[in-house]
Amino acid sequence: MNYFRVKEDNSSIYTGRIEGRHKWGLPGIRNCPACKASWGTDTRAYPSVDLSPVAALADFEEPRAEPIEEYERLCELVRTLLPPGARLQPGATLGPLVGRAQGRFGPLVAPSSWALLVQREALEKLQAEGLLGLKGCGTQLRFRQRNAPELLELELLPVGQLHPECLPPNRKPPCSRCGRRGLTRPDDMLLDASTLPGHLDAFRLEDFSTVIVCTERFVEACRRLGLDGVVFQPLPIA
Repeated sequence: MNYFRVKEDNSSIYTGRIEGRHKWGLPGIRNCPACKASWGTDTRAYPSVDLSPVAALADFEEPRAEPIEEYERLCELVRTLLPPGARLQPGATLGPLVGRAQGRFGPLVAPSSWALLVQREALEKLQAEGLLGLKGCGTQLRFRQRNAPELLELELLPVGQLHPECLPPNRKPPCSRCGRRGLTRPDDMLLDASTLPGHLDAFRLEDFSTVIVCTERFVEACRRLGLDGVVFQPLPIA
């Protein structure tokens, strides 16, 4: 099986732009007691998660940094609501994408390197092709134009890793408390075949969650169906 990175098509004829963020999120952490780092990133999103049953809902509404004990407390409040295979990290976002959208959108939309949206009709066509694990989640985007498309966000689980050969040989293990890796993504990425899932045709990397990966089946289906808006960059495997 061949794999590809999914990226925005900068040469596309589509003019669509999205400004927004997910409805809820976990805080970043401030001064981890183990590694001393302060960090958080919103590159892991679980748009299917509904936090309405959580009593302390206001604790998830404003992006901020907190001591790690507060971050861990909030993780436990949402853990049972997560989809199978989800992995939390400081700054992870939850719930629908909320914001504004304008312009002309293609069947596939990559508003950032770590997010992938799809028009409903396109998603239904891909699912009819038998692709695995494609879960579209509703968004709350306000459009300025009439006859606006219905954009769904694909819920991309963090699975798969880069091969050690493309990473620094003297790298430190992830922090035992907060999980921070402290690595810069290499320009020349090499996927670790032993970590890649067999039950998903689209996912994000566990160790570098800004990278969206899809299978050759996904690429072939998109090309056969004429679904554009993104580009597919081959990724080598070892």
